[in-house]
Amino acid sequence: MQLNQARIVLTGATGGLGEALAGQLAAAGAALLVHGRDSGRLAALTLPAGAEIKRLPADLTTAEGVARLAEAARHFRANVLINNAGVGGFGLFDGQAWPEVERILATNLQAPVHLTHALLPWLKEQPAAAIVNIGSAFGSIPFAGFAAYSAAKAGLRALSTALRRELADTPVRVIHISPRAIDTPLNSPAVNALNLELGNACDHPERVAAQVVAALRKGTAERHIGFPEQLFAWLNGAARPLVDRGLAGKLATIKQHAKTR
Repeated sequence: MQLNQARIVLTGATGGLGEALAGQLAAAGAALLVHGRDSGRLAALTLPAGAEIKRLPADLTTAEGVARLAEAARHFRANVLINNAGVGGFGLFDGQAWPEVERILATNLQAPVHLTHALLPWLKEQPAAAIVNIGSAFGSIPFAGFAAYSAAKAGLRALSTALRRELADTPVRVIHISPRAIDTPLNSPAVNALNLELGNACDHPERVAAQVVAALRKGTAERHIGFPEQLFAWLNGAARPLVDRGLAGKLATIKQHAKTR
């Protein structure tokens, strides 16, 4: 897709990855309708001079918030939806209060499914369109301490795959990106400590954003970011017992840090 012809709805634009994405897309000539839950942070978002930018605060875990953003997207004449908004979810599953589990599932899965459903008829009418879902390596490599989060991201990956097949005879391309850990404020101190002790690599938001922009340009269907995560994602599908044994050795460390989150 030619980005100077793209009119993009970007959710979660005030987060670390969202802000990097907004800056790179605007610099490439795309027009942006940026979303965030916090109106103050959204208003303070700094983007390249001269870019066409609209801002809309909304809570996408509500039907009203999704309806408002979908209506704004149609008025904006959007032809790209980037489902980027998300929340973290580190903690042992039986130690998480049910409202926290609901929040993780609602933000990371229900909201992008709902918004995609609301905008899909409009996107199908465009000469060229794309849906970009920002998933996680944990959607392909479900990880102890992230059960609800992994479930949500696995669901988003499944949605992407099914929709890609369903929309193969339409102008809408469906792209799924699976980053590994990203160095953003979304990570709690416990998550940062866990990544440090386990030696998990954390990518800078600008690097991940560049990968997303490249995938959108090329129409890449699926991309895992980082090695050995790419290998582990393949192994989890092809040889899951090997991954089970490898992760079992990390369980004590995960439980230790989950208690301090």
